[in-house]
Amino acid sequence: MTLEIAETRDIALCRQLRRIVFIEEQGVSEADEVDDLDDVALHLLALLDGVPVGSARLLVQGNTGKIGRVCVLASARGSGIGAALIRAAVQRFRAMPGMTQAKLGAQVHALGFYKALGFQAIGPVYDDAGIDHRDMVLGF
Repeated sequence: MTLEIAETRDIALCRQLRRIVFIEEQGVSEADEVDDLDDVALHLLALLDGVPVGSARLLVQGNTGKIGRVCVLASARGSGIGAALIRAAVQRFRAMPGMTQAKLGAQVHALGFYKALGFQAIGPVYDDAGIDHRDMVLGF
């Protein structure tokens, strides 16, 4: 099995993956999932043997790289794809001049996953689209 993480401008494909994971599987409303930031973001696409199985959205906010909309299809979970997406996102932000940290809003059940990748939880738990989240940061 071959995993490739690549930048993509195919926002429709990323939205299709996110629809499956967030809207259909997790019950997030379309209004909460779709926003106007996709056009200004960098999108990463995970391809397993050439088949799209996950994506992540990267935004620059001052000196912080914001990682969001990270999803992996259920059939591909547990094989390291989510970790590969996060590592690729962090690598891209580290290569940008002036970046000092990466930040993300983690679903509470995934805190351990992100902690294992070097992120630290900050602030309180909050509701985002009906799901408990907590912010996490990784300094560079």
